[in-house]
Amino acid sequence: MDYSDLADWQKRAADWARDYHAGLRDRPVRPNIAPGEFLAKIDAPVPEQPDPVEAIFDDFTRLVPDAMTHWQHPRFFAYFPANAAPASMLAEQLANAMSAQAMLWQTAPAANEMEELVIRWLRDAMGLPLGFTGTIHDSATTATFSAVTTMRELALGHEGITKGLSGAPTLRIYASAQTHSSVDKAVRLSGIGQDNLVKVPTVPGHPTWSMDPDALDRLIRDDLAAGLKPAGVVLCVGGTSIGACDDITACIDVAHAHGLTVHVDAAWAGSAMICEEFRTLWTGIEAADSIIFNPHKWLGAQFDCAVQFLRDPAPQIGAMGLRPEYLRTQGKDEVVNYNEWTLPLGRRFRALKLWFLLRAEGLSGLRARIRNHVAWTNEVAEVIATLPGFEITTPPILSLFTFRFHDDAKTAALLERVNRDGRLYLTQTQHEGQFVIRVSVGQYSTTRDDVMMIPDVLQELSRDL
Repeated sequence: MDYSDLADWQKRAADWARDYHAGLRDRPVRPNIAPGEFLAKIDAPVPEQPDPVEAIFDDFTRLVPDAMTHWQHPRFFAYFPANAAPASMLAEQLANAMSAQAMLWQTAPAANEMEELVIRWLRDAMGLPLGFTGTIHDSATTATFSAVTTMRELALGHEGITKGLSGAPTLRIYASAQTHSSVDKAVRLSGIGQDNLVKVPTVPGHPTWSMDPDALDRLIRDDLAAGLKPAGVVLCVGGTSIGACDDITACIDVAHAHGLTVHVDAAWAGSAMICEEFRTLWTGIEAADSIIFNPHKWLGAQFDCAVQFLRDPAPQIGAMGLRPEYLRTQGKDEVVNYNEWTLPLGRRFRALKLWFLLRAEGLSGLRARIRNHVAWTNEVAEVIATLPGFEITTPPILSLFTFRFHDDAKTAALLERVNRDGRLYLTQTQHEGQFVIRVSVGQYSTTRDDVMMIPDVLQELSRDL
């Protein structure tokens, strides 16, 4: 296959994509296959001679889609969405065609400067102060790792970079019990150690399960008294399990009173902040030092695309950046090279899909979709609450809520039935010692009818449980 063949095959791929999306509602959301079943169909020695592209493409269409969980399915209500708006898909096709390595300004000037622009657009759309800047990572996990590493270096005065952690004071990071496991991973991989991640309890009875700021203050003081060194605080807005949101103002006040840096994980819920009425969930965010949200979740930018806002990028650049001679841009030492803001040196042209998406949809279109999802979520939760044996265990926070059916065993059995049935896809979590089912509404092409199918399917499949 050469470039002269590519146009024909891209057209055929585009036609396949059109038909795939048109027929998604007719497919089960999750395939009903066993581990190893797909591999058995494709297992073969590595090809010594080239296969015809026709044969490869036909094998793809015949074998792959039926062995995939369809994340763009309109009744995908599991985990969080990983949306791909059509404008984003188009941008990715163009970015892939150029296949630029955007690690430095000089290796991809347009990618570099477009990244600066779309960060500014998103900052303004979400109501953040003008002083914030930022960068695009692959995922929130990388951004959180970068933020935690920066906390480590600020606490050690950059001694950790040159001398390692041997002999350094024991550092402590504080996070809500509702924060994502990526915080645990960041603390582990940064060398601080998972045992030094302090999970702060939530306020009893708090409507969004906020971290207790008084408990945070007490734990910091206890660690100081024990000779330990507090290094930073990680807060959450829209936690993965039940959508928990910390009291940002009160918790940042405590952290900053102790001189600690604050990183806010709003990976899912951050997208909703383009709607002014939802910003009460992160009141006080302007005082944060670092914020992460994933446009590839609810906003519609194809995976991967995680935006980190920074009140001052200098500490993170100091912690993460390296500029050996072979990575310098001659005569332009002050140019921004975004690889110095994150872990990987190599970078994709991620800004292009945001540029296409924001222009093609406009904030008005994106806001309308998010507002619909929130409204439909509240509506469907009210219906489920009326079904015999069902209980809403956590009410909707934006477009996420949880429920159970009688007890843990019946809830788990119902979830298994739902996902084998294939009309919906739901996932579970543990909340206050109970096995509960999550409903996360946010798929790009979902409709009210898709969402309101949930109680019908639940009632049908729970009858003999």
